[in-house]
Amino acid sequence: MAQSLFLVNIFLFFLAVLLLYHFSNIFRYYFKICVLKVWMLEWSFFLLPVLALRGRNVANMRVLRFIMLPLKHFYGIKINVQGVTNLNLKGPYVVISNLQCSMDLLGIFQVLPKRCTLFVKKEVLYMLTVGVVLWLCGFIFIDHKKEAEAVEIISATEDTMLRDNLRIWVFSEGHRTGESTLEPLQKEAVYLAVKAQVPIIPVVMSSYKPFFNMKTNKFISGDITIKILSPVKTQGLRLGDIPDLTDRVWGTILSNFHELSGEPGEEPSVGKEDSKQAPNY
Repeated sequence: MAQSLFLVNIFLFFLAVLLLYHFSNIFRYYFKICVLKVWMLEWSFFLLPVLALRGRNVANMRVLRFIMLPLKHFYGIKINVQGVTNLNLKGPYVVISNLQCSMDLLGIFQVLPKRCTLFVKKEVLYMLTVGVVLWLCGFIFIDHKKEAEAVEIISATEDTMLRDNLRIWVFSEGHRTGESTLEPLQKEAVYLAVKAQVPIIPVVMSSYKPFFNMKTNKFISGDITIKILSPVKTQGLRLGDIPDLTDRVWGTILSNFHELSGEPGEEPSVGKEDSKQAPNY
């Protein structure tokens, strides 16, 4: 009798979850957000001993990419990529992309080039086992509030990327906005590219607002368009050129963001997936 009652309660629980997921936008929003966080946390427990044996290596990004990409199918996110061949440059370079929310990870891992790791805020390092796994994948943690420390980290990154032929992915803003507007470009990425004399590749992800909105608790299936722009050369530029270069790169990202997102006065740009696949490992 007790066992039957237990099974009935389990059935009713899952039935309630299914009904809430289907009929409640708020429940569906927080459920999907929790899935992302739980997915990362649980997998980090399994990955930690495996990656620890391999040591800190950007090649571990292959494993992380394999784990994260299936989430796009769960969320019903279709990712269209334009200009993927612009990532086929030989040698190190700096990728700068706009930052919106956690969904950025799906776009990044869709097009992530070989030997590429990410610049992220230092707080991420303290996210339990997730932070340790990201460290083992070669993530570079930076505190934007401590300028001297940030400069030191950038200088060390410059040496590492040139020595080990790395590509560094940097977000254009210091924190997530969750909106279709963007904040001014951080100069660290441009500073790194000019110091190392390596190209900058701007990458623009369209607004998630049609299917994801934090304020209205909206999280449904939808499309993301990723546009990989032509490389911007830094060879011959000096530190004094950084402000102008920053404005130029920022202007390019902003105009393409509005174009892809179909801002007022402009038609949305919906590109078909390139026939060529993104550079893989």
